[in-house]
Amino acid sequence: MHDTSAHAVQHHAPTSFIRKHVFSLDHKVIGKQYYALALAAALIGMVLSWIMRIHLGWANAAIPGLHTLSPNGAPGGVLTPEYYLQLMTMHGTIMVFFVLTTAPFAAFGNYFLPIQVGAEDMPFPRFNMMSFWVTFIAFLVLVSSFFISDGPTLGGWTQYAPLNAIGSSGGPGQGLGVVLWMISIALFCIGQLLGSLNFITTTLDLRVKGMSLMRLPLSAWAWFITSCMGLTAFSVLMPACILVILDHVAGTSFFVPSGLVLNDQLVPHSGGSTLLWQHLFWFFGHPEVYIAIVPGIGIVSHILIANMRKPMLSQRVLIYCMGALAVLSYMVYGHHMFVSGMNPISSLAFSFPTLVITIPATITVLIWVFSLYGSRLRINSASLFALGFVSMFVSGGVSVLVGSNNRSLP
Repeated sequence: MHDTSAHAVQHHAPTSFIRKHVFSLDHKVIGKQYYALALAAALIGMVLSWIMRIHLGWANAAIPGLHTLSPNGAPGGVLTPEYYLQLMTMHGTIMVFFVLTTAPFAAFGNYFLPIQVGAEDMPFPRFNMMSFWVTFIAFLVLVSSFFISDGPTLGGWTQYAPLNAIGSSGGPGQGLGVVLWMISIALFCIGQLLGSLNFITTTLDLRVKGMSLMRLPLSAWAWFITSCMGLTAFSVLMPACILVILDHVAGTSFFVPSGLVLNDQLVPHSGGSTLLWQHLFWFFGHPEVYIAIVPGIGIVSHILIANMRKPMLSQRVLIYCMGALAVLSYMVYGHHMFVSGMNPISSLAFSFPTLVITIPATITVLIWVFSLYGSRLRINSASLFALGFVSMFVSGGVSVLVGSNNRSLP
């Protein structure tokens, strides 16, 4: 750790409303901007889920305004099967990227991390500002796909190949809709990479004098570990998106195999690999689960400590568990590919760490539960939400033991 004074951030007093509240260099303002973006994304995702649920309950119901938004996808306001899949794809993409990643990591991390480590601001405030605006532009690009003629892509938030690379001949949304999706996610990756660099540097170099790493709050540790995951995961997804864009606009064939026939026509591409996309995507996709959950673990731990009125049972072990979750998250991604025809030995190799990753998660829950035992817990909104997080974490994780064993079967 270096002396903070040697790396103090040079603050320049904003001279205008735009510099203070729009293109701000203040980490608190940027955190609020990220949070506002996450709320807006959650609202749009919620509306999309309402539309899908209305369609499932009343398949022939005309939904006002949809005909104007998409005359082809919802003629007369009634969803076509293709447009339903397009809405589902956009809902999943918005919620995974612009809510689950943006809110707990970028929003809360930007606002609270410098405060918790005793820093005046992030070490690269302009990068920090750029990270938000690049993410905001990514969101606008994604939403803009609603307004093109054939609508957004319908390939799901995983965008599996070869459907994502064959162009408009693949059906509604498979042309420009896919390109806009890939541009949006590539921009999102750039924004998160800039943010991760800031978070890591803040934690390592701008801690107040006397604050060792083991004295960091658990939430600060969670954001630091998440930044390390993001730096690796998003740097893999971004070039994958660029390769798909090249398949669309440059005639390359990274993900389209030879001999692919579509509508009785041979697709004029050869030499690509559909599994290449799965490897690249899931190498990001499974750590993404923990990019969303590890900040929650840190925040909930911090809230419990504040409301239990006693120390956590073992803060050091909890830090190691979060680190183990981060490392193991890269070793289990292949369990998403067990129906792809992989060798059964490979499935066993991915099933084992899938079982092992339950160990640090279980230890985390046990530390929470035994720390709560005998405490004088304050009952307030924060502590109740934290307890709800613990119970949901348990109920969501109990199926892993059964699921990982079933996945290991050839």
